[in-house]
Amino acid sequence: MDKLSIVAEWRKYADEDLRTANHMAHNMWPTPDHIICFHCQQAVEKYLKGFLILHDVEPERTHDLNMLCRLCKEYNAAFAEIKEYCFDLTRYGVQPRYPLEIYLDKADMSRALHYAEAVQAFMRRAAPDMFTETAATDEQKGALP
Repeated sequence: MDKLSIVAEWRKYADEDLRTANHMAHNMWPTPDHIICFHCQQAVEKYLKGFLILHDVEPERTHDLNMLCRLCKEYNAAFAEIKEYCFDLTRYGVQPRYPLEIYLDKADMSRALHYAEAVQAFMRRAAPDMFTETAATDEQKGALP
């Protein structure tokens, strides 16, 4: 698989995490705030890792968005724009998956969605190659499985 196809897979999974978070936020009652926050963190993690792969960097196995954002910033200084989002979302990578680890409410969920959507929009500007037709998988192009 070529590099753009690999990057497209990371982006596809990131988009799916974000779509899942939005779907749950708008279609489930009561909203599973902790799961939505987790999917937002996962989406951003995958966008960052896709960016690193695009720049020939094998990303570490980590959920630390701060560290991933710092690595991305080495290739594009504009990543400073999203460092606060990464800082806030990092805590949702592990803690919400276990009871009693962290209390999350609607405000946390809304903020996580906003941050993840802002990172997606940032990535479209900072790394358009991740979002081009060239980087689309066969499934995204409409090919039958």
